[in-house]
Amino acid sequence: MNTACTALIAEDELLLAESLRADLAALWPGLQIVAMAANGEAALEAALRLRPQVLFLDIRMPGMTGLEVAQALAEDWPDETPFPLLVFVTAYDQYALKAFEQAALDYVLKPVQRERLAQTCSRLQMALQQREAASSTPQRPADSGAMDAVAQLRQLLTAPGVSEALGLPAASAQPLRLLQVSVGPTIHMVQVSEVIYFEAADKYVRVVTADKEHLVRASLRELLPQLDAQEFWQVHRSVVVRADAITRAVRDEAGRLSLHLRERPERLAVSRMFAHLFKGL
Repeated sequence: MNTACTALIAEDELLLAESLRADLAALWPGLQIVAMAANGEAALEAALRLRPQVLFLDIRMPGMTGLEVAQALAEDWPDETPFPLLVFVTAYDQYALKAFEQAALDYVLKPVQRERLAQTCSRLQMALQQREAASSTPQRPADSGAMDAVAQLRQLLTAPGVSEALGLPAASAQPLRLLQVSVGPTIHMVQVSEVIYFEAADKYVRVVTADKEHLVRASLRELLPQLDAQEFWQVHRSVVVRADAITRAVRDEAGRLSLHLRERPERLAVSRMFAHLFKGL
């Protein structure tokens, strides 16, 4: 296997990361590992900066998970560059692995077996050869690879029982109705039904109503499962908006969607991952 290719390994366990790199070097001499990342944020930054052709993503890492990194890349990947091929490194049960297979997403199981990794390398090389052959003929735009990845990730994440199998937060039985927001010595009671949108901001979440803004010390990942999914729609990895606060979704010349809101002047961008929510009848 001598096909030249660039790759990034995202794995928080150093010994496992080095073992994977060594196995890949033996199985695929033409593979160049351009970066090793020990957490999801570092993997996202390095992938966007270096644009490798293949990503090996550990599912569970500090900060962002491998799935969250893949979603973020699908949102931010430049249109002119083919989207990387994704391989998830996981220690999950057969139920979750079946969901990966049904979504056409490749994976290797921890501890990584060299024979199984060799199969993955063969699949990757075949996919890269197909891309190279297609590049000389008329084809879909480069960003179609990102759209394919979005569809695969969506299929994976919405499969029954997969959230539990992958350790993702489960939806609350009773949706959150009231937020208690601390401002100095005062605690403000904010009705969730009055919130126009939530936006991630570092270690906080901005809570935006028609005429006020608050900061709560939480992550959007923690808050999202507590919201009514019928009432609040995630439209970007950092934004969740109340559906009935949206007046219209407008698509620009590049095909990107932005949302116009009731009672707020700002426009909210919709990422590729969530564009399927807005389809005209």
